[in-house]
Amino acid sequence: MTPAIAPALPLPRSTAVLGVWATARMTAAARAGGTVLPVLDGDGPFELRRLRSRGSEARVCVVGAMSAPLGGDRLRIEATAQQGATLYVTSAAATLALRGPTTAPATYDVHLTVEDHAELRWLPKPLISAADSNLRQTWTIDLAPTARLVLREELALGRTGEPPGRVTTRLTVRRGGRVLLDQEADYGPGAVGWDSPAVLANHRATGQILIVDPGFDAEPPTSQALTETSQDGLAVHTPLAGPAALITAIAPDGLRLRHLLNTARSTHLSR
Repeated sequence: MTPAIAPALPLPRSTAVLGVWATARMTAAARAGGTVLPVLDGDGPFELRRLRSRGSEARVCVVGAMSAPLGGDRLRIEATAQQGATLYVTSAAATLALRGPTTAPATYDVHLTVEDHAELRWLPKPLISAADSNLRQTWTIDLAPTARLVLREELALGRTGEPPGRVTTRLTVRRGGRVLLDQEADYGPGAVGWDSPAVLANHRATGQILIVDPGFDAEPPTSQALTETSQDGLAVHTPLAGPAALITAIAPDGLRLRHLLNTARSTHLSR
């Protein structure tokens, strides 16, 4: 008599799919004239550390506990600034996208929520797209009508002396349920026209600062080119259809990109 063979069971997610699956969460809440962090939950490559507060502002640093994102990783960060809270978030070092054990793309999703009369300053170190990496990054941001946001995003295409990997980014910002900004960019091998004169040309660093401030309703920002020296990079300040402004810059390297963005923000959008 032939023994019965049990049907094969599906492999657990950790062995069926190469890569790390991780979600880190943080929540800032207003308490007694300040801001506390009732939720600060790191996961996988994300270690979340409290920094010394400044005034009413709670401060968090995202520390990389392992190399990530690698091919096949599924990473996510969720942050909420509840009503009246003030939250500042940075990172300890640049994020380095690498190929990893599989050619499958990695995903890195950032979901931010800022409630009424709350403020979030999201100012991480740059993302570096290393050779042969493949990363798809999304930013999904929901703002209440009275919320304030400062978001910096910087991308370096390749480390020194190496070609870049492939990186696709999508930024969607909603204010009061209505779309304020929705944009997508695609760089690196296989992306159409990313190194043409119409996009980056010979530059290998790009970034932007988004500022959403209800105060712009009374004093709207104006469009302006912030530099005309193409060898050192170019930047432009653009008002959006809402109380918001976007500074976009390209530069030969990350150092000059940061200088461009910081100069543009301090000169034209000081707060």
